[in-house]
Amino acid sequence: QVQLVESGGRSVQAGGSLRLSCAASGENYNKWCMGWFRQAPGEERAGIATISSGGDVTYYADSVKGRFTVSRDNANKALYLQMNSLKPEDTATYYCVADTGSRCDLRLSRLSTSGYSYWGQGTQVTVSS
Repeated sequence: QVQLVESGGRSVQAGGSLRLSCAASGENYNKWCMGWFRQAPGEERAGIATISSGGDVTYYADSVKGRFTVSRDNANKALYLQMNSLKPEDTATYYCVADTGSRCDLRLSRLSTSGYSYWGQGTQVTVSS
């Protein structure tokens, strides 16, 4: 059974940094594509970063490119999101997601919810100006 548990969200001032973590459980983690989505109040969930099963391919939404970095540790079944130069508009609930389907690497660039069958409970990030 796949379970995802995020941690690391908190309140921070604009310009600061945070590192989100996601602990995964289940078999064959090293075959899953992973990602981070976020949802701000009144808005739809949006993909911000995805990473291939091997960790060698990543995609980012334009809004976070150059500021956020996604990485993974397959040995420890972990996913990370390093967030730098945070802005008030980054305020949202951040979700760790997993695509365990075959050929998931083909869906990475879409940054779409399609294919991501497993979601964590979310962790809140609040950036104040």
